[in-house]
Amino acid sequence: MRSDNPGSVENLFDAVAQNYDPLNDVFSFGLHRVWKRQLLIWLQPVDGESWLDLCCGTGDLALALARCVRPNGSVLGIDSAEQPLSIAKKRALNASWLPISWQKGDALDTGLSSNQFDGAVMAYGLRNLADPSLGLKELRRLLKKSGRAGILDFNRTEEGSLSAQFQRLYLRRFVVPVAAQVGFREHYAYLEESLKRFPNGSVQESLALEAGFEAVSYRTLAGGQMGALLLQA
Repeated sequence: MRSDNPGSVENLFDAVAQNYDPLNDVFSFGLHRVWKRQLLIWLQPVDGESWLDLCCGTGDLALALARCVRPNGSVLGIDSAEQPLSIAKKRALNASWLPISWQKGDALDTGLSSNQFDGAVMAYGLRNLADPSLGLKELRRLLKKSGRAGILDFNRTEEGSLSAQFQRLYLRRFVVPVAAQVGFREHYAYLEESLKRFPNGSVQESLALEAGFEAVSYRTLAGGQMGALLLQA
């Protein structure tokens, strides 16, 4: 399963959609919710703003965003995989008062108008894009001047470090075996390979500057296992 093949990535997330949230809770011991809340604390979305969630998946972060910008703001969640997006829409029905809408689309070429969002987020999506650099350029195009963005994903640890050894063992001895028990070995075995191709924090900062962002910073979470790229247009 190659994460740089858009069709493969869409098929992967369509296949695991029904199990995606429970598996995330197991693999992160529920901490992915804490990391996403921390991302929003850093970004400080407020009532009246317009926000975008690229690669929104099953919609948990988009729904949290909508609670921050209600009642006068709006959130648009975009994902290229149909099944996760379907789950996101169903979840939103239970919170119909939230100002949120959904759209199937490509994070590299959304087709949306330029300079229309006050902020944007992407959780565990940049690593799966065929071209992360192009994804950052599209993100910058969509933001208003001084708009904020936050990208949450695994941190590419330094090869040979204790952190890298832990990450490798975590993926091989915990994530993949647990996923295999519910029939998704191949779907999660790709994670380790995708991390080898994923730019580290400093490279992500450089790519963001090249994409036209004015201010960039990279912060780590979970003892260096996760990272957040924080941006201002």
